[in-house]
Amino acid sequence: MDNTFPRSSPSSLLLLLFILSVLFLDALVIPAADISTTTTTSQRASSALYDCNQCIGKQDISTTTLLRNNYPHHQKEEDIDIIAAYSDAYGHVQLARLKMSHLSHSWIWENPTTHATNSTSSSQDLIEHNPNHETILKTPRSSTMTPVKIKRRIMREERRKTRASELMQQDKETDNHIISAAIQRSEGFDITVKGKYSIWRREYENPNSGSTLKLMRDQIIMAKAYANIAKSNNKPLLYDALVKHSRESQQAIGEATNDFELHLGALDRAKAMGHVLSMAKDQLYDCLLVARKLRAMLQSTENSVNILKKRSAFLIQLAAKTVPRPLHCLPLQLAADYYLQDYHKKPSFDKEKIEDPSLHHYAIFSDNVLATSVVVNSTVQNAKEPEKHVFHIVTDKLNFAAMRMWFLINPPSKATIEVQNIDDFKWLNSSYCSVLRQLESARIKEYYFKANHPSSLSVGSDNLKYRNPKYLSMLNHLRFYLPEVYPKLNKILFLDDDIVVQKDLSPLWSIDLRGMVNGAVETCKESFHRFDKYLNFSNPLISNNFSPEACGWAYGMNVFDLKEWKKQNITGIYHRWQDMNDDRTLWKLGTLPPGLITFYNLTYPLDRGWHVLGLGYDPALNLTEIENAAVIHYNGNYKPWLNLAVSKYKSYWSRYVMFDNQYLRLCNLSE
Repeated sequence: MDNTFPRSSPSSLLLLLFILSVLFLDALVIPAADISTTTTTSQRASSALYDCNQCIGKQDISTTTLLRNNYPHHQKEEDIDIIAAYSDAYGHVQLARLKMSHLSHSWIWENPTTHATNSTSSSQDLIEHNPNHETILKTPRSSTMTPVKIKRRIMREERRKTRASELMQQDKETDNHIISAAIQRSEGFDITVKGKYSIWRREYENPNSGSTLKLMRDQIIMAKAYANIAKSNNKPLLYDALVKHSRESQQAIGEATNDFELHLGALDRAKAMGHVLSMAKDQLYDCLLVARKLRAMLQSTENSVNILKKRSAFLIQLAAKTVPRPLHCLPLQLAADYYLQDYHKKPSFDKEKIEDPSLHHYAIFSDNVLATSVVVNSTVQNAKEPEKHVFHIVTDKLNFAAMRMWFLINPPSKATIEVQNIDDFKWLNSSYCSVLRQLESARIKEYYFKANHPSSLSVGSDNLKYRNPKYLSMLNHLRFYLPEVYPKLNKILFLDDDIVVQKDLSPLWSIDLRGMVNGAVETCKESFHRFDKYLNFSNPLISNNFSPEACGWAYGMNVFDLKEWKKQNITGIYHRWQDMNDDRTLWKLGTLPPGLITFYNLTYPLDRGWHVLGLGYDPALNLTEIENAAVIHYNGNYKPWLNLAVSKYKSYWSRYVMFDNQYLRLCNLSE
């Protein structure tokens, strides 16, 4: 049946009046949005009323409640039949029949009796908040904003507030992170720099703080150049003036490192020197002649610097390896009383604990009584269960009596000590040990004892440290024979005598080495301490078997799995490479290069907090890392028992020295 009617037809006007009268008698339905579809079926008209997905299922305002308030005679909303009249796109009137349940929540029910009273409501009154801070929607009857739009506005406001609170929280977290990072970084600054007003980083120093000092030093250089030219040109007055002002400027500078340390009147001296230099320039200036003179002065200065470097290297090595008088006195006094007071007749230590593999065993190979006592004392004092710790000390024949005497009269609390003489190891001979066989060769003897050897001091200082007598001692190479020295142990912790223990080391015995033999802290940082720094990669034996970028590690605190050691035949690997290095072309002397080779791909990296190195050569270490480390290592020439020691590191070692001991007082050993 065709439902369209021409606009000018009288019958269509009558039909329209009839429909309007019916609607005013029952109810007036006003759609909240234009209906764009032209279908006349009840199903399509119903679906068109739901104009958005968010409107479905959301009770912004209860249509049923409004219906029951205005039309109480209806019992069920599915019983309500609604006839909707609307105009299509061509202006024709269309009719649609649908049920109450088909309506969307975006439709508004109006009661003609209350329409006039609500006509003054504004859009600002659509939202209110109850005491429980819940948003309540007020829907005016004649408002142009539908409940859906109002609800969307509420949701937008809530999202905006939520996002604002999230951004504020992120800003607070960022500020806290920046503050904590700044605090951590400031803790790492070394504020002990003396003679400078800026105690922070170098780039924050005043760039003009040494401008006057630099000017005066440059003036002295130019004065020396012009003085030589004046002397050659027979100008004695100008020569004397230049020499005099140069001497006065040098006295004004003294040992100053910046302008603040200059003597009073230094600026006046600089002005006077500038006046004399101006006169010299007017009388003697010749560009080629001055350049030639400065070049000669530069070459002479470089030669002087090289000579001083060689002397400095020799003196540092000499001071580092020369035994101070108090340290020489201590073993002599101990050895004398060891025999005079019959301590040599006392029985040995508890053998049951010495061979018990369930205890924590340490190996220390040293001829320094005082240094060994610090290692033992620091380990025991920081141990939670000192009765489980056993120390195996091996020394040479010369210091055996003194070492044993010390620990007999100063036994550590509850710990067990064993002192052995390396000469008692009869299996350690030249027929078995490659190093002993090499040390007996004429070539090694000539290297160490011939002053005219090509590697002597007159050539350079690169090989100077390898002429150290410690490389002739088997105590330094005994670390490669641990299973032979301690055949009944399964795991042992090797300690150097220049370390200090600051924490309990018991957890090291519970670390799983995952099939590796050696547990050590790696020392490679960027390009430092990698294999190419220790081995000669120009030799094909090295370059074909090892990577130059492989990370090095440190001796000083090492966990060794002796069962895996025997299984991998580590000592045999060491002997094979030591024999191939008979002419010292693979590496120079020492124990670290053969250790890197022997334990290649057999080293388990420990956490860096276990072992901090460099206290014997680097004065710029982070003090926080030192204090938090389990073991600190004075590797280098500046040992803590020498006057060369870095002063700010010495207290970590001296706190474990028994300065009240009678033998230390007798030998004038004090803090």
